[in-house]
Amino acid sequence: MNWLGVVSRDHVQRGVARGIAQIGHGSRAGVDRMGPGDVLVYYSPRASLGDATPLQVFTAIGEVADDEVWQADDGGFRPWRRRVSYDRTAREVPLTEVRDRLALTTGPNWGHRLRRGLVPLTDGDVAVLRAAMTPA
Repeated sequence: MNWLGVVSRDHVQRGVARGIAQIGHGSRAGVDRMGPGDVLVYYSPRASLGDATPLQVFTAIGEVADDEVWQADDGGFRPWRRRVSYDRTAREVPLTEVRDRLALTTGPNWGHRLRRGLVPLTDGDVAVLRAAMTPA
């Protein structure tokens, strides 16, 4: 399965640095849907939570490393997480660079789907994004 996580860039960067995925402000539902070997691509509509300036970039790509879902304890905040092996060579790709080649962005109001925080991606979309984000 392939997934698109919609998360601010600063949260993606922290997750990549830690080798973890966290979706929907730490809810279990999103990470429970993922399985070992699933591809996870992050899209960041904003640089940080609460920032009103649009960013609209694909910020990371990786694969779910195992089948363990665990609850962390970050000083009273207890988010659910999964381990992810991120491609550390991946570059950020602006939506405008790939939008016309993605099934995700076809149809009117496609952006409303992103509000769910985690949406399935087609194999074709993953191929487009992997090619754009990783060096040849």
